Amino acid sequence: MGLMRLTHVTVRNWRNFKQADFDLRDRMFVIGPNASGKSNLLDALRFLRHIASAGGGFQDAVARRGGMARIRCLAARNFNHGHVTLRIAIGDETNRARWSYEVTFTAEPRGRHRPIVKKEIVASDGHELLARPNAEDKADPERMTQTHLEQVNSNREFRPIVDFLRSIRYLHLVPHLIRDPERGGDRIEDPYGADFLLRIAETPEKTRGRRLQQINQALRVAVPQLDELTLVQDRIGRWHLQAGYKHWRPHLAVQNERDFSDGTLRLIGLLWSLVSGRKGGGPVLLEEPELSLHSSVVRQLPAILNRVRRAGGPQVLLTTHSNEVLADEDLDTDEVVILSPGEEGTEAQTAGSLPDVQALRDGELSLAEILSPRTEPNAVQELPSRIAQR
Repeated sequence: MGLMRLTHVTVRNWRNFKQADFDLRDRMFVIGPNASGKSNLLDALRFLRHIASAGGGFQDAVARRGGMARIRCLAARNFNHGHVTLRIAIGDETNRARWSYEVTFTAEPRGRHRPIVKKEIVASDGHELLARPNAEDKADPERMTQTHLEQVNSNREFRPIVDFLRSIRYLHLVPHLIRDPERGGDRIEDPYGADFLLRIAETPEKTRGRRLQQINQALRVAVPQLDELTLVQDRIGRWHLQAGYKHWRPHLAVQNERDFSDGTLRLIGLLWSLVSGRKGGGPVLLEEPELSLHSSVVRQLPAILNRVRRAGGPQVLLTTHSNEVLADEDLDTDEVVILSPGEEGTEAQTAGSLPDVQALRDGELSLAEILSPRTEPNAVQELPSRIAQR
């Protein structure tokens, strides 16, 4: 069995999306206008991770998102009977649908209006392992307030799906939280970085040293004068990233994360998430990793992800507004998902499925030149004059 990857995703009635249905590659770039649903598309995968994770579960995953009213697509009307459906396929090089998981849910029509599962299906190599509701569910409807994904005594046959979903990681680092983690409270595995230094510290020492050395090599190229990055502990036990910078004096100037630029902290977080990806584990989900980075660094992101892929690293799904990313000549049309909002919700399509994109690409236009105009708001050029109006 090869490296496991998400190979297909389907969402129905989820957030911005009446329906989205597309294949996934080892690196995927999600583009679209502001508020088109880029974050919400990634959140469908985070939702499944939440269900499968210890301390999470179906009820908590819905509640953390504000309940069914906040999850269900307002534009979908009675599509899918008003139910929300999430479906994924997980595969490898030899079988792109080695595993599949589907959950459909809604709210109770009366009483407490709790979220309830309407359907849950698990298949392996095309053979159905679970189909709910089953006879036990019909005899005891209370069982439908939970998925089998979250129940250890029920998911033994499809535990690889559970482990895969639990290993999904989401990252959207806020530099101020790394500098002052107390602002983030006591959050564990905080995607915004409140416990980022602690997670590095809890990595076994040899593994941590190896990863920091890999990051060091990249930072020496991207950050002028930076020569060494280490993790140190202060006198009261707090962890700090410490870097040495070359200058005219014989000894390195020492700084820690409080002195780092936003771009340096974001780049460190991005590189750590890539080098720490477990082989065969779930994908890394990145929100606009280009923020605060120099455009010359941003242009290298697709190549970095390709290098990670060849080394057996994690699958990466990221949202971006960056034309520098899309300008990469090796970027395939099936590696880009373009979101197009409309009155019936947001439509999601791979660039390769659009009829004219490949023809334009054959005409030696970059994906940035082809796709960027499609993500611009209508009449965006009128924005300055609208602000000037009184």
